[in-house]
Amino acid sequence: MSARLRNLNPYELHKYLVNVYCLNTKGSTTALKRDTSKDRTDLDIIRENYKFLWDEDDVADTWEKQLAKKYYDKLYKEYCICDLSRYKENKVALRWRIEKEVVLGKGQFQCGNKTCHSDHDLKSWEVNFAYIEDNEKKNALVKLRLCPTCSDMLNYRSKKREIKRLKKSHRKNKKSKRTVNEVDEDQKQDPEPSEEVIEPSTSTEMTVSSQPEDESLWKKGIQEIEEKSREEEFEEYLEDLLL
Repeated sequence: MSARLRNLNPYELHKYLVNVYCLNTKGSTTALKRDTSKDRTDLDIIRENYKFLWDEDDVADTWEKQLAKKYYDKLYKEYCICDLSRYKENKVALRWRIEKEVVLGKGQFQCGNKTCHSDHDLKSWEVNFAYIEDNEKKNALVKLRLCPTCSDMLNYRSKKREIKRLKKSHRKNKKSKRTVNEVDEDQKQDPEPSEEVIEPSTSTEMTVSSQPEDESLWKKGIQEIEEKSREEEFEEYLEDLLL
C-alpha cells in the first residue's frame, strides 16, 4: 500500500476503494445495493406486537413491545370504531379511537361505523367482542354508538335468528290448527249414535228449526279468507324485519 493511502482515515480509504471498484468492475453497482427485504418500520413493529387490551400483569420486556405499549397508552378506550363491511358473515372489526377522531366526535357524536358520518338518532350498544390474539380466544365488552341503519347491520344475524324462530312457531301453530280442524270434521262426519225420545204432542203441526247448509259454507269461506290474510300479514312483517 502506498504512503498516500496510509495517511487516509478509514472513511476516506473506504470511499477511495469503492470508487476504484466501481470504475474498474462492470455491473458492480448492483452488488453495492443494500438488501431492504427485511426492513421494518415502526408501524410494522406495532402491528406485530399490538394487543387490543393490555393487562396489568403484561410486561414489555423488549423494545418492540415497549413501542406497542406506548402506542396503546395514547389511544382513547371509551368507544370503539367498527368496520361493518362483512356484517352478513357475522364478522365485525373493532379498534379504539385516536386523538383526531375524539376531537371530531367520531364514534360518540357521529356514527361509529368507519364509512358512516351520520349524527342522527344514535344508539349505544354494548358488544361482546370475540377475537383471537396470540393464538388464544379472548372476549371483551366494548361500547359502540351507531345510527339506525348501522344498528340493523350490527344485529343482522340476531334478527335473522329471531325471524327463523317466528317462522317455526308460526308453522307449528298452523299444524296444530289443522289437526284440531281435522279432528272436528271427523267428529262431525261420524257422530256417535244417540237415542232420541220423541214425546207425543197435542198440536197437530210440528215445527222443525234447522240451520241452512249455505250459511255454514259461507262461514267456512270467511274463516279461510281470514286465515290467509293473517298469513300474508305475518309474511309482510317478516320481510320488513329483514329489510
